[in-house]
Amino acid sequence: MSDDDARPADTRRLPTLTPDTGDETPRSGPDDTPAGSDEDDRTGRFWSARRVPAAVVAALLLAAAGLLLYDVAAVRADRPAMAWRRRLAHDLATRPLDNPWVLGAAALAVVLGIWLIVLALTPGLRQVLPMRRSAPGIRAGLDRSAAALVLRDRAMEVAGVQSVRMKVGRRKARAHAVSHFRELDEVRADLDVSLGEGLRQLGLAHGLGLTVHVRRPKKG
Repeated sequence: MSDDDARPADTRRLPTLTPDTGDETPRSGPDDTPAGSDEDDRTGRFWSARRVPAAVVAALLLAAAGLLLYDVAAVRADRPAMAWRRRLAHDLATRPLDNPWVLGAAALAVVLGIWLIVLALTPGLRQVLPMRRSAPGIRAGLDRSAAALVLRDRAMEVAGVQSVRMKVGRRKARAHAVSHFRELDEVRADLDVSLGEGLRQLGLAHGLGLTVHVRRPKKG
């Protein structure tokens, strides 16, 4: 048998690799979107999970529903209803609507309802400042106390500053500095520049206003 007869019949020629000439233009994919686009910059506040109020309300409703269901089942089993249910039914049937207890219970229900509505409609997490998005699908936040600490360290590097008290809010940062030498206007101008640059370097999604107060240390 010859060598040609021993070769498998299904052998095929392997494809060859051709060198890239660089003439093809690379295709743009979904990952080629530049970071920091207008779509990514629209960052809102972080929403709180509201776990504690939700857990409290769920526990109260569960307890009330379980107690009422047990009493209804007991009455269906030819047992007397609980004393609190008989008394509640009697009070609802005999007390007028202008009774102080009725008005107090209604006011309490209204306050609780408004509180739950406010918790449901507000974001919460007021201590977290949203930061600019540097990558799609990733959100970051900066605690206001951490931002105040970073700005305070920058303010302490300014010549003439003895102490600084920083307060960072949701829309404005306030600095109260004490200067023991140099002119107050010069110290204030340097603080404006340093803190303004510090605010930009924080990378917040929404810029904060800056207010700087400088005074001399108290005598005595």
